[in-house]
Amino acid sequence: MRAMVLAAGLGQRMRPLTSQTAKPLLTLRGRSLLDHALDRLGDAGVTQAVVNAHWKAEKIVAAMAGRSAPRVRVQLEPELLETGGGVARALPQLGDEPFYVVNGDAYWLDGATPALTRLAQAFNPETMDALLLLVRTTQVDGSVGRGDFLMDGWGRLQRPAPHVVAPYIFAGIQILRPELVAPEAVRRFSLNRCYDRAAAAGRLFGLVHDGVWFHLSTPPDLAAAERRLAQGLV
Repeated sequence: MRAMVLAAGLGQRMRPLTSQTAKPLLTLRGRSLLDHALDRLGDAGVTQAVVNAHWKAEKIVAAMAGRSAPRVRVQLEPELLETGGGVARALPQLGDEPFYVVNGDAYWLDGATPALTRLAQAFNPETMDALLLLVRTTQVDGSVGRGDFLMDGWGRLQRPAPHVVAPYIFAGIQILRPELVAPEAVRRFSLNRCYDRAAAAGRLFGLVHDGVWFHLSTPPDLAAAERRLAQGLV
C-alpha cells in the first residue's frame, strides 16, 4: 500500500533538458514521467508515496502539490543520498510491510497484467528480500553494457562474473522488504549494496517484464520514445 519514487538524481545525461528541471518532470505523451509512475502506483492500490527531491527540488514540490491519489510526501534531500540513502531515510514513512520503489524516470507499457500487480503477486516475504522487475537486454533499444543480472530457474539473481554478459537489466521497478534496508545508516549509498547482501543470502529475485520498457537516458532516447508511442510502433 506504500511506495517510494526516486526523483532526486541530477539527470546529467539528459542535459540540456534537465538544466532547469528535474528529470522525472520531463514529459512523455503530455504528462511528466513522475506523474506516470505515480498513476501506475495508484492504479496498483498504493495510497501513500514518498517522493525524494534534490535537483530543482522546488519544482518537484510544486508538481506534487495537486496530487491526491496516491497521497504524496516530498522528502527534501539537501545532500544527495543516492538510491539507498534516500530509501533508508524514508523508512519511517514506508511502514513495516514490503513496499514498491520505482525510479522517477521509469516508463513502461504493461502486458496482459500490470507489472506492479505481477510483482505483488509474485513477492513472497518468506523467501525474498527484494523482487526486481527485469528486462531482457535483447529487447532494449539502447546501450545496456554487460547487463545487470543472471537469473536461475527459480528466479534468484546473481551478478555476472567479470567478462560475462548478463541477459537482464534492472527496469527500475521493485518491491523491497524494509528489513533489507533497515541495517544501513542514513547516508549516501546505492541500493546495490542491499541487492548484493540479498543475493549472497539467496533472497534476491527477479521477474521478467512481459510488456515494453523504455530506456530513457539521453534526449534522443526521450525523443525516440515519444515518436514510437505517437506512431504506434510498440
